Amino acid sequence: MLVFTAPEGDATVAVIGIDQAADGSDAITMGWQKFDPDFVREIELAQEPPARDGWDQITVAGYETSPAEKLVLQGIALRKGDDWTVMLVRGALATIAKRGAQLGQAFGSLSPANFEKESFAGKTAHELTPERIAELREFVSQSMAQLKIPGVGLALVDNDRIVYEGGLGVKSLGSDDPVDANTSFMVASNTKGMATLLLSSLADEGKLRWDQPVVELYPAFRLGSDETTAKVLVEHLVCACTGLPRKDMEMVVATSGDTPASNTFDLLSGTEPTSGFGEVFQYNNLMASAAGYIGGHLIHPDMELGAAFDQAMDERIFVPLGMEATTFDYSEAMADNWAMPHARGFGEEVQPIEMVWNSVVRPYRPAGGAWSTAHDMALYALNELREGKAADGTQLFSAENLLKRREHNVAIGEDAWYGMGLMESRSTGVPVFFHGGSLLGYKSNFWFIPEAGVGAVLLTNSDEGQALLGPFQRKLMEVLYDGKPEAEENVEAIVSLGAQGRAKGREGVVEAGDPAVLTALAPHYSNPDLGPVHVMQIDGETWLHMTSGRSKVGTRANDDGTSSVFFTSPGLAGFILLIGEQDGKRTLTLDDSQHEYVFVESDG
Repeated sequence: MLVFTAPEGDATVAVIGIDQAADGSDAITMGWQKFDPDFVREIELAQEPPARDGWDQITVAGYETSPAEKLVLQGIALRKGDDWTVMLVRGALATIAKRGAQLGQAFGSLSPANFEKESFAGKTAHELTPERIAELREFVSQSMAQLKIPGVGLALVDNDRIVYEGGLGVKSLGSDDPVDANTSFMVASNTKGMATLLLSSLADEGKLRWDQPVVELYPAFRLGSDETTAKVLVEHLVCACTGLPRKDMEMVVATSGDTPASNTFDLLSGTEPTSGFGEVFQYNNLMASAAGYIGGHLIHPDMELGAAFDQAMDERIFVPLGMEATTFDYSEAMADNWAMPHARGFGEEVQPIEMVWNSVVRPYRPAGGAWSTAHDMALYALNELREGKAADGTQLFSAENLLKRREHNVAIGEDAWYGMGLMESRSTGVPVFFHGGSLLGYKSNFWFIPEAGVGAVLLTNSDEGQALLGPFQRKLMEVLYDGKPEAEENVEAIVSLGAQGRAKGREGVVEAGDPAVLTALAPHYSNPDLGPVHVMQIDGETWLHMTSGRSKVGTRANDDGTSSVFFTSPGLAGFILLIGEQDGKRTLTLDDSQHEYVFVESDG
């Protein structure tokens, strides 16, 4: 048995050898007996994803914990022949969240003795012929049906040209209006790489250096303490390597139409990293937002930050690349050919989402506020493959500064790294660059493989689209390099395991809410950082109203005797607030892993 402890001292991982277990759950239970004989919790849900990376069987087990514990408990059992390798994770939620990429890197490196990983290194990729394009389209179409994704925008690039662009499915459930290559989707965090491309153009002109202190360019910038602020260089703004954790709840809960772009800098000024620069991967939207706004400000210093960024992106990125439909203007994007977002509510049915929740990213739009199309995103991928050259050979961006965005700033897993708004994976021996985007009801990805000269774009109008992104990448590699057929099985497993997980998550939840719990809630709560929460009755249903939007709620009984308010509206289902009391006043507590926000009963 090997036991590893996080530097914080409140999280451990044990790796244990187990012989002669009946199954994966039995192996995990035996592992706990060796690691901690006093551990008495029962497995809440055990699942078996497809066996990969040389293992004959994989079991993943989770344990029920109450929100107040802020605890992660998990067991993973890997079988090769008759021998089991068990990994047990126990630790504070904040630490596990902070060091998730390191855990993924460690677990991803664990393989059976003498295992040789599949590798396409040195192989020549197949051309994306009509037959191979049809195979990819058929895979997407079948996966959409299995995952209940209404619509997809798809584009493929090969040999320096777009070889396919189009749509599958519909823009909205209940409509016959089909998705096409020019249908607009929110591409969310794919915006980050576009914003760093803006910085590349400024580096080309000598208006900034990647190793330049940010305060030299924008003196108002502040990150926590004076000491931390002084260390932040331009390249740190979108590297996800400064140790700054997510601080998204201010965006998700407390944003309104009046929130200015400058709020990015207000929020950063009160935030301090929780780990050292370069120590761990911690994704942060506010830093990426600051990067874009500073870039826009350097170009148009006399304009409001948001307007300056919008105009700079049009002038420097969208117009030069021919991305005519890409915009930050919601009314323009939603005027005609656009895909409506969808998600599951409390049950299994996929439903449309209120767009108001996706308006919250607008004040922070360099981090994820762009609307685009399959066609435009294919042009964006072509620019990456051409290393900044236009089709006529004009050098729009220097290769040096464009490629700077691909440098390995911090590991995000085994053979995977984060650059600046771009990620790289070499899990199959071939460098694949990509980035994803996630907002409520919109999940997307774009990929480019320089060695193959291939790019791909996948835009979806459903939260279920997240489950298609990884399998699509796998299918693309299978088609290009004759890889082992795994993608279809991956989708089937995601569908099955996802349904099991959602069913387990609904246990103990009363969709309409326990009347005794709901009537005991205060009508109004407030938090100094996130603003007010109002409890309202509308047509016999209980709703929670926040600055950013509203959701129907039910209640959940926790295993420690406490109760939580449980959001049930599509896109928000599963979001919880712990019901409690503080200094004689009723409270609702929101925990986002590394931050705790307590809403205290107020007068309204």
